[in-house]
Amino acid sequence: MTLGKIFASKNFLKLSCIIFPALGTLVFYSCGSDADDLQTPKPNAYFRIDFPEKKYTVFSDSCPYEFEYPSNCAMVVPDTDPNSESCWKNIIYPRFGAEINLSYKRVDHNLNKYLNDTWALATRHQIKASGMPETAIYRDSAKVYGLIFEIEGNAASSLQFFVTDSTHHFLRGALYFFAHPNYDSLTPVINFIKKDVEKMVTTLKWKKIEPIRPK
Repeated sequence: MTLGKIFASKNFLKLSCIIFPALGTLVFYSCGSDADDLQTPKPNAYFRIDFPEKKYTVFSDSCPYEFEYPSNCAMVVPDTDPNSESCWKNIIYPRFGAEINLSYKRVDHNLNKYLNDTWALATRHQIKASGMPETAIYRDSAKVYGLIFEIEGNAASSLQFFVTDSTHHFLRGALYFFAHPNYDSLTPVINFIKKDVEKMVTTLKWKKIEPIRPK
């Protein structure tokens, strides 16, 4: 699937943990005889979430990209998974038991492969998703193009995205929670973190890199 086809698809033309469990169902009984007793369940409720006001800071190191992130409620750390590659990062939200996994790839005439892989990983979650709306990313002045996928329902990853300059850089992100997915209870937190993803892609800048020499 080419970059043009991805961008032409769907909406492009028109990318201390606190998990808030459901309160137990409350049952009450009416006064009167046994024959009049009623058991009426109340709808599930969730604890109120007080979100902090965000303070954005530029993240920049030796990797060929930089972006702004909420430094007062998240931290950017290297991905320590044995299969991770250089410049793969995790944006961790300790308070919410969540993290955004970032994987960076150099593009060397293989953009289609990264696009196909990203599309496959996003659509894999459609099995448990009730919908997957997309938001186009198009910042021509910064050469940042891509899509944000919102995966609705009890999917393992509720938000994914990719950005690329089409020639040298490719960055993919996926949001995960350290708990069994419960979309209803996590929706406020997902929306809170989604704003950070939007901030990230609208402030992202590519750094100059040496071109890959032909083998």
